[in-house]
Amino acid sequence: MRFSDRLHFPGISLAENASVFRHVPNVISVARIVATPILIFLALSNREEAFKWLLLAALISDIVDGLIARTFSITSELGSRLDTLADTLLWPTAIFGIWIFHPEVMTKYWLVIVLVLGLWAIEMVVAWLRYGKLTSFHAYTIRVSVYGFGIFIMILFLWGLHPWLFYVASAFNILGNVESLIIMALLPEWTPNVRGLYWVLQQRKVGTE
Repeated sequence: MRFSDRLHFPGISLAENASVFRHVPNVISVARIVATPILIFLALSNREEAFKWLLLAALISDIVDGLIARTFSITSELGSRLDTLADTLLWPTAIFGIWIFHPEVMTKYWLVIVLVLGLWAIEMVVAWLRYGKLTSFHAYTIRVSVYGFGIFIMILFLWGLHPWLFYVASAFNILGNVESLIIMALLPEWTPNVRGLYWVLQQRKVGTE
């Protein structure tokens, strides 16, 4: 039985069932956006316990809203842009929290962190120059890196540092940002929910046949 079937409400068609969840991903994205200034306040107030649990809830919500959107094929430009904005605000806030509560991570892995943040910044600048707004490709490589960083951060705050998780997530993030730059060079118009470079090349191949 599929996940969407388990969430099906009796007496409601599949289309109506999907419409029940239509706005849920957007609401979750907005909740992550609202959580960002609260997290910054908690970090500045040195309230690690509250920061930790709110951040973990925000990271888990990022997985949940994507799961709901993909399960019920709920995609929209607004949803993609809200999700991207929420991630753009949440991840620097998470890094800020690590700097406040776990400065040893920033000191020990500063070179990798600078590389990851630098490529991310370049990707955002190129996106604004190319499309006039941030990309919402949601490619598989970026998804893996986001989940990897989320797991790394959760384990860091709950049980301590596990360097191999950091390196794996960083590698996928670097690969994902390079992939995004290549995709932007190939796509003249802003396109949300691109699965990856392979699928873009396949579509271009079909278009030329």
